[in-house]
Amino acid sequence: MSPPLRWQEVPEEAVELALVCEDPDAPGDEPFVHWLLYGIPADSDGLDEGTSNGIAGRNDFDETGYGGPKPPSGHGVHHYHFHLYALDRPLDLAAGAEKRDVVEAMRGKVVGEAEFVGTYEL
Repeated sequence: MSPPLRWQEVPEEAVELALVCEDPDAPGDEPFVHWLLYGIPADSDGLDEGTSNGIAGRNDFDETGYGGPKPPSGHGVHHYHFHLYALDRPLDLAAGAEKRDVVEAMRGKVVGEAEFVGTYEL
């Protein structure tokens, strides 16, 4: 179930928001993507627990939507980075886009960003 998130002071020129949640502590060469959500209305002030108000991309569990923390047992504390991007133009991506597609579509459209880091350990 996705965590509740709240934000404020979205730039006036933003027309939509995009969220990327990833774990750089996961084994592998790239951070593990837990959540991609885009097309979030710019006038929203957050997301409620277990809900998504946007278009879900494909995470590294090979699913769409939120995939919760699942570090390997005994792997220590993992840091989950929630990156929120304010965009001045829509991404125009279909559901199920991968992180590389979202990052490419955001080029030249980001007018603000914020980050929240949560931790989890088994």
